[in-house]
Amino acid sequence: MEDNLITTLLSGFWSIFLIIVFFGASIFVHELGHFLAARRRGLLVERFSIGFGPKIFSWTRDGVEYRVSWLPLGGYVSLPQLADMQGIEGESQQRSLPPISYSSKVIVSVMGAVFNVLFAFVLSLILWGVGYPAAVEQQTTTIGHVAPTLTLPGGEEFVSPASRAGIRPGDIVRTVDGEPVNTFTDIQHAVLMGSGRDEEGNPRVTLSVERDNELREFPVYPILVGRDRLRTIGIQGAHPVNVESLSEGFPAEEAGLRPGDRIVEIDRQYVYSLGQIQQYLQNVEGAEVQLTVERDGDSLSLAITPREAVVTRDGDTQYMLGFRREETRTLVYRNPVEQVDHARKRVFQMLGSLVNPQTDVGLRHMSGPAGIARIIHWAAQADFRLVLFVMVLINVNLAILNLLPIPVLDGGHIVFATIAKLRGKRLPPNFVAATQSVFMLLLLFLMLYVTFFDIDRWWHDSQDAREYRETYIEPTPADEAPEP
Repeated sequence: MEDNLITTLLSGFWSIFLIIVFFGASIFVHELGHFLAARRRGLLVERFSIGFGPKIFSWTRDGVEYRVSWLPLGGYVSLPQLADMQGIEGESQQRSLPPISYSSKVIVSVMGAVFNVLFAFVLSLILWGVGYPAAVEQQTTTIGHVAPTLTLPGGEEFVSPASRAGIRPGDIVRTVDGEPVNTFTDIQHAVLMGSGRDEEGNPRVTLSVERDNELREFPVYPILVGRDRLRTIGIQGAHPVNVESLSEGFPAEEAGLRPGDRIVEIDRQYVYSLGQIQQYLQNVEGAEVQLTVERDGDSLSLAITPREAVVTRDGDTQYMLGFRREETRTLVYRNPVEQVDHARKRVFQMLGSLVNPQTDVGLRHMSGPAGIARIIHWAAQADFRLVLFVMVLINVNLAILNLLPIPVLDGGHIVFATIAKLRGKRLPPNFVAATQSVFMLLLLFLMLYVTFFDIDRWWHDSQDAREYRETYIEPTPADEAPEP
């Protein structure tokens, strides 16, 4: 018990350390891009701050004040010649400064995003060399299991959209709404962020599927599940079913199944996933099944009669064979261009879904600092390389979002500079300051809004996990109770 507590504490400290280092590094790199570009173009630099608001501590060198501030929602380099940010950064000490060229304003504004992309490329180069782990079922477009039913938040069960549409295990998804997909994660994102609807306004998605070497199109009508009410169709990716261990006294052991075996067929049906086996066992209701197994390069057949076993503390039962599946992972080696481009597509897909009223994605589905911290924490618990993978996504996100034409962000500086260029004179300082202040407040409210939902999701996920542990009996076979 004491050892577990120490391990948990150390793991938590490690996650916090990585969050501070990598998230702080992303902000620092962004502001460093502005800083170096400003120095190169001969601009006056008054302040280099990590964070907004009152300073925690600061020091001055070569006429530049370097500070760390209390609000860790970003950072800034105070450049009075670039844009008047006195509403956010404080009053500038120098007001009679020579104007700078339009090109200097654009270059300095855009270099923060450029440095984030460069940082993402550096991290991608590391991942290209060492690879990052991924579940096999997320790296395929072959469907491994089609859920027969899905349960809505109120407890009502529906036939799953994929099952209703006629999707089968073994189908290979080629496109979703006409867009090519390369992984199962691509399929999930395309469905979740889709904007298709039928004539009655119900969610609709079109899957182009290869079956028996023939392309077929299936219109599928997703339903909204979970507390976040997001689209799903009830499919899982294919994965090999390799036996890791057996449960003593269960049918799999009695029939001669061994650790290291791979189950390839059940009653002459090719096996694409463990979920497919589980569903088949429930359908035959305890009847004997014939497994085709690969062992040491040989193929053999085993006759097994599943056993009904209690899986919940309320007495619910399932038919089981009694083995634990080996979780199969693979190392993914993507070149930096592919990694950064993949992140870019994700960001634009998200932005497109947010502004499209036909989708079911809203601002509450975004992740703020708390959600990002949770993702980094999860990655740190799983594998350090996944932290690098997440940081590639975060840095590309920072680069693109900072170039949006919104005051306070870098894209807003470019918009102000462009308007001043077109009108032939600078914008009124009071107008700029007021606009910056208003949008800074809006940004803070947005951060609070998404953080509320981040914490709410975290809390309810913890509650769901606790309820799951209290409901389901810890299984010894691998035919584990379904996940919540």
